[in-house]
Amino acid sequence: MKELFISVRLSLPPAMATVQILAVCGFLVVAGLENTASADGTGSDVGPAFFESEVLPILKSHCFKCHGGDKVKGGLRLSTRAGILLGGDSGPAFDSQLPGASRLLEAINYESFEMPPSGKLPAANIDVLSRWIRLGAPYPEGMLAEKQIAEAHGPPPVNKQTMQWWSFQKVRRPEVPSVGGGWAVANPIDAFVRHRLLQNGLTSTPPADRATLMRRMHYDLTGLPPAPQQMSEFLSDKSPHAWEHLVDELLKSKHYGEKWGRHWLDLVRFAETNSYERDKPKPFVWRYRDYVIRSLNNDKPYDRFVHEQLAGDELDEITNDSIIATGYYRLGLWQDEPVDPLESLYNDLDDLLVTTSEAFLGLTIGCARCHDHKIDPIPQRDYYSMLAFFRNVRRYGVRSPETVLAASVREIDEPGEQGDAERQLQAWEKTRQETLEEIEKTENLILRDLSDVEKEDFHYEMNRIPLVKKRVDRLLTQLEFRQYLTARQLLKDLEENRPRGLARALCVKEHGREAPPTHVLVRGNTHAPGDLVQPAFPSVLAPPE
Repeated sequence: MKELFISVRLSLPPAMATVQILAVCGFLVVAGLENTASADGTGSDVGPAFFESEVLPILKSHCFKCHGGDKVKGGLRLSTRAGILLGGDSGPAFDSQLPGASRLLEAINYESFEMPPSGKLPAANIDVLSRWIRLGAPYPEGMLAEKQIAEAHGPPPVNKQTMQWWSFQKVRRPEVPSVGGGWAVANPIDAFVRHRLLQNGLTSTPPADRATLMRRMHYDLTGLPPAPQQMSEFLSDKSPHAWEHLVDELLKSKHYGEKWGRHWLDLVRFAETNSYERDKPKPFVWRYRDYVIRSLNNDKPYDRFVHEQLAGDELDEITNDSIIATGYYRLGLWQDEPVDPLESLYNDLDDLLVTTSEAFLGLTIGCARCHDHKIDPIPQRDYYSMLAFFRNVRRYGVRSPETVLAASVREIDEPGEQGDAERQLQAWEKTRQETLEEIEKTENLILRDLSDVEKEDFHYEMNRIPLVKKRVDRLLTQLEFRQYLTARQLLKDLEENRPRGLARALCVKEHGREAPPTHVLVRGNTHAPGDLVQPAFPSVLAPPE
């Protein structure tokens, strides 16, 4: 012991030497008391039995999934003693000379690495592993724990431990730190910022001049620079509340919603077209954009903002805004001519689930579409249980624009000038009917003159004008043809400009009262349905029943 103390003292700085001597003493005491593990870690007696009964179950539950089997993370294999001694990319996991300083011990105590990453082990488990490491990390002679790994495979555990991960907890208002030292704190945010500055030995930068502050505030809240007159008025305002007045004015600006609405539109993958080869415009999608801007400018509560988008057609009070808000369901890609319609349907549903989980929950639930989640405690079954909430949503369309109107567009009554909506509707219907009759009168003149092939082509609107034009000067005069073109243009204008009381919005629609069944898809294969599931929230969030 004396020689050991001297060697440590000679090789290390005084402070470090003291730490290492204490660690060595601790190890020698444990080794003397237990005296169960041989130098190669394969001794008999208590060590191996202790490993099998208490250590191995912990390794199987929390470690072997990443550090056992054919592929291991970070190059570290914990399923054999040789693997522990060899270590991984960061070096040996076990220090046979100073077990108490082993990286594995640091990792489970969250002192360097944080293992397991899903959450710190309970204190009892840490005590067991710590004792095992200080015993010399013994394994039963010739034992390969890898043969036990198969038992550790399966869905990620959802239990009290995994539910304790910080991101699954309710948001709590933290205590405002005390900064002291004569610091001026105008609001709680200042206290948090300055507390962190003090922790890191930093000081705040000098206050910006008024002109700089004004420009920053304009860009932050509206995305636009201040006008020269606005700058002049602010700089000449010597009131102690000039700054507060400026902030209030900018928050009232319509440009505030335009600036900050862009961030939300990015989160929910807003686009005005459908993508893919034809990339057709989404009808009336601009109403959703305006809804987001209007919600921010009107300071709509966030919970109401969320409810309207996810279930605006199911609320106790259904409004124009709540219907328009469900346009959220129609913002994704749409392939109008898929090779595999069923796969395309599930791609659409996956887009809804992924966007909803990431934008509203901050979770990558989409990773569990084909297999259990590799990082978070989300079994594949949870993915399809949550998908079931969206299973009754009708697909955006089938192929043609007419199917999109049928499946994703509905009429709404816009607020404001609605008193004469019925009169406007009657006038619109009358003009539309007269225009249709004029068109049919011209087309009936040429129907008997069409060949069989032309009759087939005549079913499609895009072919009608060319077929009618071919009969000019034989069945029709130039004047009659021009009147026909005018009538067709008028019909188009009527269809695109309904009375205000019949405004339309892009929104969600459902199949009916009964939703189609939802199955777990084996390996994510749409043609390999597995167990039937019911709508449910991710089990790790443990929502109240």
